[in-house]
Amino acid sequence: MKKNMISILILALLVVNVALTAIMMFSCMGTLKKTAKLIDGITSALSLEVADPAAVSAEAEAEAVAMEDIEVYKIEDQLTISLAKGADGEPHYCLVSVSLSINTKDEDYAKYQPTLADKEDLIKSAIFEVIQSYPIEEAESNPDMLREKILEKIQEMYNSKFIFNVVFRDIMFS
Repeated sequence: MKKNMISILILALLVVNVALTAIMMFSCMGTLKKTAKLIDGITSALSLEVADPAAVSAEAEAEAVAMEDIEVYKIEDQLTISLAKGADGEPHYCLVSVSLSINTKDEDYAKYQPTLADKEDLIKSAIFEVIQSYPIEEAESNPDMLREKILEKIQEMYNSKFIFNVVFRDIMFS
């Protein structure tokens, strides 16, 4: 009879425990939801501040150009560029093939596009100038930075943003 009383007491305590756990869970759910919403707001605010404004605007401009409004100008030569001396002091080279993305709806397109072939040597010179200023460690680890710097240099040279993207069709370092 004592064993039955202990079993009934354990069962009653178990039911009370489940009931109290359920009450506690429902009372904390509202607070947990508010806390999660607050944390989401903080993380979204931080990621907006961390983003580089120049990179965001370049990406937004590239996305804003519709596919049918993009013309690709390929620089046919594969460029061999000597890189700045790195930590090892050895000479290193970059072999790169470059294409330029052009916005056909840009106001400067009609003025500058016909002269691209004539000015190709100036564009190549800008590419050389940017790439050879970096050692192999930097250039190899961050080709996106090279593209951005080349794009800035070309846009500065033309004083226009009708060329809105630089693409490496092929890039190798040695």
